Amino acid sequence: MAFVRAFQSMGLPFGWAWLIGEVCAILLLAICLLVMLAYILLADRKIWAAVMMRRGPNVVGAFGLLQSFADFFKFALKEVIIPAGANKGVFLLAPLLSFVLAFGAWAVIPVNDGWVIANINVGILYLFAISSLGVYGIIMGGWASNSKYPFLGGLRSAAQMVSYEVSIGFVIITVLLFAGSLNLSQIVRAQTHGWFVATMLFPMFIVFFVSALAETNRPPFDLPEAESELVAGYMVEYSSTPYLLFMIGEYLNIVLMCAMASILFLGGWLPLWNIWPLNAVPGVIWLILKIWIIFFMFAMVKAMVPRYRYDQLMRLGWKVFLPLSLLWVVVTAGYVLVFRLPHPM
Repeated sequence: MAFVRAFQSMGLPFGWAWLIGEVCAILLLAICLLVMLAYILLADRKIWAAVMMRRGPNVVGAFGLLQSFADFFKFALKEVIIPAGANKGVFLLAPLLSFVLAFGAWAVIPVNDGWVIANINVGILYLFAISSLGVYGIIMGGWASNSKYPFLGGLRSAAQMVSYEVSIGFVIITVLLFAGSLNLSQIVRAQTHGWFVATMLFPMFIVFFVSALAETNRPPFDLPEAESELVAGYMVEYSSTPYLLFMIGEYLNIVLMCAMASILFLGGWLPLWNIWPLNAVPGVIWLILKIWIIFFMFAMVKAMVPRYRYDQLMRLGWKVFLPLSLLWVVVTAGYVLVFRLPHPM
């Protein structure tokens, strides 16, 4: 709304001020996300290298800081190769769909108090809808390639993402019961006197973290693109810009899950304690710091935990996380009913 007020102060009518302000806010968010993504990708490679006692990227720019930008230009300038037997329309639409949906999910993520593109009251439901649609890009890419490995990767991804979305859904329900709102900004404000991770929801934070690994195809749950079995899974036949769009969409979803974990359990833009000088730090800095901490945990899991077999992946989702999260929904509802709701005298 700050952009809207700024343009209104220039004498523009509210309609034009709102339109231009929203476009400016979206562009600013997109640019910040892409720059952050470049360094998150570099950090992923650096952390993995450090665990293996290697240096990682260190040639392009000081300490390799420009490596991700060099990779971007490499992909952008390469030739787009489409297999002869592929369905060309669907083949090119799949990475674009994954990219657009990954960006669209960020519309409801509050990066600070009042700093959100669309502050809707059903932000959680919007994220559910977007994440459910995201699997279509992977399925379309796997099917349109007209090849066995991509098709198997697409099937695996569909089953995996659907399986772990169920657990994530029940985990979020426990948070909603505590917060009493579907609005992400209200969920953060409900943690003013204590983050939810420090309450009885801590086991749900663990379930959410592991389910987020599976939902975003991160190791040890990267079965849809397991190089030892499927070469690169649903992305085998992709190169150049379409491959780049798939990778940007995948890493945008990873950062989104880090942001969701920060907002739902770690207080979003709120400081660790509401005391000076911690509360003098801008809220957006706190959120970015929490996102980086969660991503560091993602990267360490990738470097240290061996890949699961597919039957182990499904067993963990359906036989462990689903019953546990469902039980916790009942326990949380009882706790809120008995201890947190106002009772008549």
